[in-house]
This record gives sequence, structure tokens and C-alpha cells, in this order.
Amino acid sequence: MSILTKPELIQEIKKKRIKITPFNIKNIGPASIDLTLDNKFRIFSNSKKIFVASDKADYKKITKLITSKDIILNPQDTILGITKEKIRLPSDICGWLEGRSRFARIGLMVHISAPFMQPGINNKQVLEISNMSHIPIKIKAGTKICQFIFQRVYGNAKYKGIFKNQTKL
Repeated sequence: MSILTKPELIQEIKKKRIKITPFNIKNIGPASIDLTLDNKFRIFSNSKKIFVASDKADYKKITKLITSKDIILNPQDTILGITKEKIRLPSDICGWLEGRSRFARIGLMVHISAPFMQPGINNKQVLEISNMSHIPIKIKAGTKICQFIFQRVYGNAKYKGIFKNQTKL
């Protein structure tokens, strides 16, 4: 499997095999594209009730949706965010959602788990954002918060799960 570099990524976008909306060519790096943080966040409730992690678990039951231009994460806080960009992939390209080094160096994790994006997705990327430092950190909507790495797969496949067309938190 191979990772798409800038020229290959631009070619796939021009062919309309990969669609990124909104798209800013300046966000493309040598082998990834930076994605920006939207102004929608989900804040976890402070319930003492045990939440069962199962295939039927619904994060919306334990979070509150807010809209804000910025948000402060205290040490050890976790919130959900979402990218402004919606990405559509063909059946022969998958992707990896990763944090950016500049934020990792201050203790900010922008994607805790599940970084693999299946072929055929057509969605915005949900971010599990955690402050692992000992200081409060403010994050702002519009920040280039993470990067998406595109990779060719052998054969064709298409994700058909519950988040295949997710555009809202």
C-alpha cells in the first residue's frame, strides 16, 4: 500500500475521485492535508452513573452539543470536535487521521483512537480531543487541528457503517 504525496493527492482531487469540501490547496503538505476545526463541540456530562460501552453505545446520551468560536480544555478534559472539511473517498483509497506535532508537544491529543478512515467514506471527521498536559489549553474554531493521510488499498471496498455520511456531531 502506498501513501499519496502532494502531486498524487492533487491529481486525485482534480479527477474528482477524492472530494474535500471546503478545499484549500494551501492546506496540502508533502504527504497529507491539514483539516480545520469547526465551531461545534460535544462536552461530556459529569454523571457518576456508569455508562456501558457496547455496540449500541450512543455518545449523544452523555454529551451536550455547543457552538463556540473557542473552548478551554482543562487538564485531563476530553471533548468531541468535528472538522469543517467533509471528505469523500473512492473505493480504492483509505485514510489516516492524525494529530499535528505542534499540538502534541503541548500535551493536546486531537484524535485519541480509531484513526483509520475506510474507503468510500463521505463525511466530516469527528475528533476526540484531550488535554493531557497540566495547564489549561484554549482551542479555536478554524485552527488547522489535524492532518489526513491518504493511502491506496489493493482491491476495492466501501464502508457501510453508521458513520459513513456523518456531517454533524
